[in-house]
Amino acid sequence: MIDFRLRAAKVLQIEATAVAQLAQYLNDDFNLACQLIFASKGKIIVTGMGKSGHIGSKIAATLASTGTPAFFVHPGEASHGDLGMLSADDVVIAISNSGETAEVLTIVPVIKRLGIKLIAMTGNPGSTLAKLANAHLCVKVEQEACPLGLAPTASTTATLAMGDAVAVALLEARGFSAEDFALSHPGGSLGRKLLLRLDDVMHRDEQVPIVSQHASIKDALLEISKKGLGMTAVVDDSGKLAGIFTDGDLRRILDQRFDIHSNSIAEVMTRHCITANSQMLAAEALQIMQQKKINGLIILDDNQIPVGAMNMHDLLRAGVL
Repeated sequence: MIDFRLRAAKVLQIEATAVAQLAQYLNDDFNLACQLIFASKGKIIVTGMGKSGHIGSKIAATLASTGTPAFFVHPGEASHGDLGMLSADDVVIAISNSGETAEVLTIVPVIKRLGIKLIAMTGNPGSTLAKLANAHLCVKVEQEACPLGLAPTASTTATLAMGDAVAVALLEARGFSAEDFALSHPGGSLGRKLLLRLDDVMHRDEQVPIVSQHASIKDALLEISKKGLGMTAVVDDSGKLAGIFTDGDLRRILDQRFDIHSNSIAEVMTRHCITANSQMLAAEALQIMQQKKINGLIILDDNQIPVGAMNMHDLLRAGVL
Protein backbone atom coordinates (compact mmCIF):
# COMPACT_ATOMS: atom_id res chain seq x y z
CA MET A 1 0.00 0.00 0.00
CA ILE A 2 1.25 3.46 -0.91
CA ASP A 3 1.83 5.77 2.04
CA PHE A 4 0.66 9.12 0.67
CA ARG A 5 1.57 10.89 3.88
CA LEU A 6 5.27 10.97 3.09
CA ARG A 7 4.86 12.98 -0.10
CA ALA A 8 2.18 15.15 1.51
CA ALA A 9 4.54 16.06 4.36
CA LYS A 10 7.20 17.05 1.81
CA VAL A 11 4.68 19.25 -0.02
CA LEU A 12 3.73 21.07 3.18
CA GLN A 13 7.39 21.56 4.06
CA ILE A 14 8.20 23.04 0.65
CA GLU A 15 5.22 25.37 0.69
CA ALA A 16 5.84 26.48 4.27
CA THR A 17 9.44 27.33 3.32
CA ALA A 18 8.23 29.25 0.28
CA VAL A 19 5.92 31.40 2.39
CA ALA A 20 8.54 31.96 5.10
CA GLN A 21 11.05 33.19 2.52
CA LEU A 22 8.67 35.89 1.29
CA ALA A 23 9.72 38.09 4.21
CA GLN A 24 12.93 38.96 2.35
CA TYR A 25 10.83 40.59 -0.37
CA LEU A 26 9.03 43.02 1.95
CA ASN A 27 11.09 45.85 0.52
CA ASP A 28 10.54 49.41 -0.68
CA ASP A 29 8.48 48.11 -3.60
CA PHE A 30 6.12 46.42 -1.15
CA ASN A 31 5.67 49.74 0.65
CA LEU A 32 5.14 51.53 -2.65
CA ALA A 33 2.53 48.98 -3.78
CA CYS A 34 0.59 49.42 -0.55
CA GLN A 35 0.86 53.20 -0.79
CA LEU A 36 -0.47 53.16 -4.36
CA ILE A 37 -3.48 51.10 -3.28
CA PHE A 38 -4.04 53.10 -0.10
CA ALA A 39 -4.00 56.40 -1.99
CA SER A 40 -6.18 55.18 -4.84
CA LYS A 41 -9.52 56.94 -5.24
CA GLY A 42 -10.73 54.26 -7.62
CA LYS A 43 -10.91 50.49 -7.62
CA ILE A 44 -8.29 47.78 -7.46
CA ILE A 45 -8.42 45.48 -10.48
CA VAL A 46 -6.66 42.15 -10.16
CA THR A 47 -5.84 40.13 -13.27
CA GLY A 48 -4.01 36.90 -14.13
CA MET A 49 -4.23 33.81 -16.31
CA GLY A 50 -4.77 30.19 -15.31
CA LYS A 51 -3.82 29.34 -11.74
CA SER A 52 -2.60 32.90 -11.24
CA GLY A 53 -6.09 34.03 -12.19
CA HIS A 54 -7.67 31.80 -9.56
CA ILE A 55 -5.29 33.18 -6.94
CA GLY A 56 -5.97 36.70 -8.19
CA SER A 57 -9.70 36.20 -7.79
CA LYS A 58 -9.18 35.25 -4.16
CA ILE A 59 -6.86 38.20 -3.54
CA ALA A 60 -9.46 40.56 -5.00
CA ALA A 61 -12.12 39.03 -2.75
CA THR A 62 -9.90 39.42 0.32
CA LEU A 63 -9.16 43.05 -0.51
CA ALA A 64 -12.85 43.78 -1.04
CA SER A 65 -13.89 42.22 2.25
CA THR A 66 -11.23 44.11 4.23
CA GLY A 67 -12.00 47.64 3.13
CA THR A 68 -10.30 47.94 -0.27
CA PRO A 69 -12.80 47.93 -3.18
CA ALA A 70 -11.48 45.35 -5.64
CA PHE A 71 -12.58 42.89 -8.30
CA PHE A 72 -11.01 40.38 -10.67
CA VAL A 73 -10.89 40.80 -14.45
CA HIS A 74 -9.80 37.97 -16.74
CA PRO A 75 -7.04 39.29 -19.04
CA GLY A 76 -8.61 37.58 -22.06
CA GLU A 77 -11.94 39.27 -21.39
CA ALA A 78 -10.13 42.54 -20.65
CA SER A 79 -8.61 42.61 -24.15
CA HIS A 80 -12.06 42.08 -25.64
CA GLY A 81 -13.91 44.93 -24.02
CA ASP A 82 -13.67 44.61 -20.25
CA LEU A 83 -10.86 47.19 -20.12
CA GLY A 84 -13.71 49.66 -20.40
CA MET A 85 -14.26 49.09 -16.68
CA LEU A 86 -10.96 50.82 -15.88
CA SER A 87 -10.51 54.49 -15.04
CA ALA A 88 -7.43 56.63 -14.39
CA ASP A 89 -7.99 56.49 -10.61
CA ASP A 90 -7.76 52.70 -10.51
CA VAL A 91 -4.80 50.47 -9.68
CA VAL A 92 -4.13 47.19 -11.49
CA ILE A 93 -2.46 44.20 -9.83
CA ALA A 94 -1.22 41.87 -12.57
CA ILE A 95 -0.16 38.36 -11.53
CA SER A 96 2.14 36.15 -13.59
CA ASN A 97 4.73 33.81 -12.11
CA SER A 98 6.98 34.07 -15.16
CA GLY A 99 6.17 37.71 -15.77
CA GLU A 100 5.86 36.88 -19.46
CA THR A 101 2.24 35.74 -19.76
CA ALA A 102 1.11 36.92 -23.20
CA GLU A 103 -2.52 37.62 -22.26
CA VAL A 104 -1.41 39.84 -19.39
CA LEU A 105 1.28 41.68 -21.35
CA THR A 106 -1.24 42.38 -24.13
CA ILE A 107 -3.30 44.67 -21.90
CA VAL A 108 -0.36 46.44 -20.21
CA PRO A 109 0.05 49.10 -22.97
CA VAL A 110 -3.59 50.14 -22.53
CA ILE A 111 -3.16 50.29 -18.76
CA LYS A 112 -0.09 52.49 -19.17
CA ARG A 113 -1.80 54.70 -21.77
CA LEU A 114 -4.67 55.35 -19.37
CA GLY A 115 -2.20 56.43 -16.72
CA ILE A 116 -3.28 53.64 -14.37
CA LYS A 117 -0.75 52.54 -11.77
CA LEU A 118 0.42 48.95 -12.28
CA ILE A 119 1.57 46.54 -9.57
CA ALA A 120 3.13 43.30 -10.77
CA MET A 121 3.30 40.08 -8.75
CA THR A 122 5.82 37.75 -10.34
CA GLY A 123 8.50 35.25 -9.46
CA ASN A 124 10.93 36.95 -11.85
CA PRO A 125 12.08 40.49 -10.97
CA GLY A 126 13.79 40.74 -14.37
CA SER A 127 10.67 39.89 -16.36
CA THR A 128 8.91 42.17 -18.82
CA LEU A 129 5.90 42.60 -16.54
CA ALA A 130 8.06 43.45 -13.52
CA LYS A 131 10.00 46.07 -15.47
CA LEU A 132 6.84 47.74 -16.79
CA ALA A 133 5.21 47.95 -13.36
CA ASN A 134 5.25 50.91 -10.99
CA ALA A 135 5.88 48.46 -8.15
CA HIS A 136 6.92 44.81 -8.17
CA LEU A 137 5.94 42.28 -5.51
CA CYS A 138 8.35 39.38 -5.75
CA VAL A 139 6.86 35.95 -5.06
CA LYS A 140 9.87 33.88 -6.17
CA VAL A 141 10.13 30.36 -4.74
CA GLU A 142 13.08 27.98 -4.73
CA GLN A 143 11.02 25.04 -5.97
CA GLU A 144 7.48 23.92 -6.68
CA ALA A 145 5.96 21.25 -4.48
CA CYS A 146 5.15 19.31 -7.64
CA PRO A 147 8.02 16.79 -8.12
CA LEU A 148 7.94 17.49 -11.87
CA GLY A 149 8.36 21.20 -11.23
CA LEU A 150 5.45 21.87 -13.56
CA ALA A 151 2.21 22.30 -11.60
CA PRO A 152 1.99 25.70 -9.86
CA THR A 153 1.96 24.76 -6.18
CA ALA A 154 4.44 26.55 -3.92
CA SER A 155 4.39 29.55 -6.25
CA THR A 156 0.62 29.97 -6.05
CA THR A 157 0.70 29.53 -2.27
CA ALA A 158 3.38 32.22 -2.03
CA THR A 159 1.36 34.55 -4.27
CA LEU A 160 -1.74 34.05 -2.16
CA ALA A 161 0.23 34.75 1.02
CA MET A 162 1.70 37.93 -0.46
CA GLY A 163 -1.79 39.06 -1.40
CA ASP A 164 -2.92 38.46 2.18
CA ALA A 165 0.08 40.46 3.44
CA VAL A 166 -0.97 43.42 1.28
CA ALA A 167 -4.64 43.15 2.29
CA VAL A 168 -3.96 42.97 6.03
CA ALA A 169 -1.37 45.77 5.91
CA LEU A 170 -3.99 47.96 4.23
CA LEU A 171 -6.68 46.81 6.68
CA GLU A 172 -4.63 48.04 9.61
CA ALA A 173 -3.69 51.28 7.86
CA ARG A 174 -7.37 52.04 7.25
CA GLY A 175 -8.34 51.28 10.85
CA PHE A 176 -10.74 48.67 9.50
CA SER A 177 -12.79 47.19 12.36
CA ALA A 178 -14.60 43.93 12.99
CA GLU A 179 -17.90 45.75 12.53
CA ASP A 180 -16.70 47.09 9.17
CA PHE A 181 -15.88 43.50 8.21
CA ALA A 182 -19.32 42.34 9.28
CA LEU A 183 -20.98 44.99 7.08
CA SER A 184 -19.59 43.20 4.03
CA HIS A 185 -20.57 39.79 5.47
CA PRO A 186 -24.16 40.33 6.64
CA GLY A 187 -25.22 36.81 5.75
CA GLY A 188 -22.44 35.07 7.65
CA SER A 189 -22.24 34.07 11.30
CA LEU A 190 -19.85 36.93 11.99
CA GLY A 191 -22.31 39.39 10.52
CA ARG A 192 -25.06 38.07 12.75
CA LYS A 193 -22.86 38.33 15.81
CA LEU A 194 -21.58 41.82 15.12
CA LEU A 195 -24.55 43.53 13.49
CA LEU A 196 -27.64 42.02 15.08
CA ARG A 197 -29.21 44.14 17.82
CA LEU A 198 -31.74 43.20 20.47
CA ASP A 199 -34.34 45.19 18.58
CA ASP A 200 -34.03 42.54 15.84
CA VAL A 201 -34.67 39.54 18.10
CA MET A 202 -36.67 40.69 21.12
CA HIS A 203 -40.32 39.94 21.84
CA ARG A 204 -42.42 43.11 21.91
CA ASP A 205 -45.93 44.48 22.54
CA GLU A 206 -48.32 41.76 23.75
CA GLN A 207 -45.52 39.18 23.76
CA VAL A 208 -43.71 40.90 26.63
CA PRO A 209 -44.50 39.32 30.03
CA ILE A 210 -45.53 42.10 32.42
CA VAL A 211 -47.44 42.19 35.72
CA SER A 212 -48.14 44.92 38.22
CA GLN A 213 -46.22 44.98 41.49
CA HIS A 214 -49.61 44.54 43.20
CA ALA A 215 -50.26 41.25 41.37
CA SER A 216 -50.19 37.99 43.29
CA ILE A 217 -47.47 35.42 42.83
CA LYS A 218 -50.09 33.27 41.13
CA ASP A 219 -50.81 35.98 38.57
CA ALA A 220 -47.09 36.29 37.85
CA LEU A 221 -46.77 32.52 37.36
CA LEU A 222 -49.70 32.56 34.94
CA GLU A 223 -48.05 35.39 32.98
CA ILE A 224 -44.76 33.48 32.82
CA SER A 225 -46.55 30.37 31.56
CA LYS A 226 -48.58 32.36 29.02
CA LYS A 227 -45.62 34.24 27.49
CA GLY A 228 -43.19 31.31 27.66
CA LEU A 229 -39.99 33.24 28.34
CA GLY A 230 -39.32 31.89 31.82
CA MET A 231 -39.71 35.29 33.45
CA THR A 232 -41.93 38.36 33.82
CA ALA A 233 -41.22 42.03 34.28
CA VAL A 234 -42.82 43.64 37.33
CA VAL A 235 -43.82 47.28 36.93
CA ASP A 236 -44.86 50.03 39.33
CA ASP A 237 -47.94 52.22 39.03
CA SER A 238 -46.23 54.45 36.44
CA GLY A 239 -45.33 51.48 34.24
CA LYS A 240 -41.63 51.62 35.05
CA LEU A 241 -39.70 48.47 35.85
CA ALA A 242 -39.77 47.66 39.53
CA GLY A 243 -38.24 44.20 39.33
CA ILE A 244 -38.24 40.82 37.65
CA PHE A 245 -39.46 37.37 38.61
CA THR A 246 -38.07 34.25 36.93
CA ASP A 247 -38.37 30.49 37.01
CA GLY A 248 -35.21 30.52 39.13
CA ASP A 249 -36.82 32.86 41.64
CA LEU A 250 -39.75 30.47 41.91
CA ARG A 251 -37.46 27.58 42.77
CA ARG A 252 -35.75 29.68 45.43
CA ILE A 253 -39.01 30.54 47.24
CA LEU A 254 -40.49 27.06 47.19
CA ASP A 255 -39.14 26.24 50.66
CA GLN A 256 -40.38 29.54 52.08
CA ARG A 257 -43.84 30.20 53.49
CA PHE A 258 -45.40 32.20 50.71
CA ASP A 259 -49.00 31.83 49.62
CA ILE A 260 -49.11 32.23 45.83
CA HIS A 261 -52.70 33.43 46.12
CA SER A 262 -52.27 36.08 48.78
CA ASN A 263 -48.66 37.21 48.70
CA SER A 264 -47.83 39.87 46.13
CA ILE A 265 -45.10 39.47 43.54
CA ALA A 266 -43.39 42.57 44.95
CA GLU A 267 -42.49 40.54 48.06
CA VAL A 268 -40.43 37.96 46.13
CA MET A 269 -39.27 39.69 42.94
CA THR A 270 -35.66 40.61 42.23
CA ARG A 271 -35.51 44.39 42.45
CA HIS A 272 -32.05 45.22 41.13
CA CYS A 273 -32.03 43.21 37.93
CA ILE A 274 -29.89 43.22 34.81
CA THR A 275 -31.61 44.99 31.91
CA ALA A 276 -30.75 46.07 28.37
CA ASN A 277 -31.81 48.55 25.70
CA SER A 278 -33.05 47.69 22.23
CA GLN A 279 -29.91 49.00 20.48
CA MET A 280 -27.55 46.75 22.40
CA LEU A 281 -25.73 44.27 20.17
CA ALA A 282 -27.06 40.75 20.54
CA ALA A 283 -23.49 39.53 21.00
CA GLU A 284 -23.03 41.94 23.91
CA ALA A 285 -26.26 40.75 25.49
CA LEU A 286 -25.07 37.16 25.15
CA GLN A 287 -21.83 38.01 26.92
CA ILE A 288 -23.71 39.69 29.78
CA MET A 289 -26.09 36.76 30.17
CA GLN A 290 -23.24 34.27 30.25
CA GLN A 291 -21.24 36.31 32.76
CA LYS A 292 -24.22 36.88 35.06
CA LYS A 293 -25.51 33.32 34.55
CA ILE A 294 -29.00 34.48 33.59
CA ASN A 295 -31.26 33.15 30.87
CA GLY A 296 -33.17 36.27 29.84
CA LEU A 297 -33.24 40.05 29.74
CA ILE A 298 -35.92 42.72 29.97
CA ILE A 299 -35.41 45.50 27.43
CA LEU A 300 -36.22 49.03 28.62
CA ASP A 301 -36.77 52.33 26.83
CA ASP A 302 -35.21 55.60 28.00
CA ASN A 303 -37.97 56.02 30.57
CA GLN A 304 -37.28 52.64 32.20
CA ILE A 305 -40.48 51.18 30.77
CA PRO A 306 -40.29 47.56 29.52
CA VAL A 307 -40.62 47.44 25.72
CA GLY A 308 -39.21 44.00 25.04
CA ALA A 309 -37.93 40.73 26.41
CA MET A 310 -35.65 37.97 25.13
CA ASN A 311 -33.91 34.83 26.29
CA MET A 312 -31.16 32.45 25.20
CA HIS A 313 -33.49 30.61 22.84
CA ASP A 314 -34.01 33.81 20.86
CA LEU A 315 -30.25 34.22 20.44
CA LEU A 316 -29.96 30.59 19.44
CA ARG A 317 -32.65 30.97 16.77
CA ALA A 318 -30.93 34.11 15.48
CA GLY A 319 -27.61 32.28 15.09
CA VAL A 320 -25.78 34.41 17.65
CA LEU A 321 -25.25 31.58 20.11
